[in-house]
Amino acid sequence: MRKNIKIKPSRQASIPGFIGGIIFVLIGIFIVIPQFGLFGFFWTSMAVGITITNGINVFSEKGIPSEEIYIESDGYHDRNFENNINQEKELDFEEKLRKLKSLRDDGIISEIEYEAKRIEILNKIK
Repeated sequence: MRKNIKIKPSRQASIPGFIGGIIFVLIGIFIVIPQFGLFGFFWTSMAVGITITNGINVFSEKGIPSEEIYIESDGYHDRNFENNINQEKELDFEEKLRKLKSLRDDGIISEIEYEAKRIEILNKIK
């Protein structure tokens, strides 16, 4: 089983790229294009792309990911994790039932209240 996780830079990491991109676009427009022609257009278009990418990461919630991580899984560990969660839930139910029984034994709740709550807890297990 393979999982793909995409990671985008944080806003704080994208702000310098956004500001730097604006500076490089301005340098491209006013200095590089007039002096170097075609290279200047290439320079400026790259700076525009960097500025837009960082701007999207700064101003939007979703953003543009800059990295991807692929995680290989044999499925066993995922099932083992789910089994551990289910065991914790069962222990939680056992604990609730024990507490409920002690409340009944101490006379804090009646037999009817005990049975109603016990049925409610047991129905949540399924």
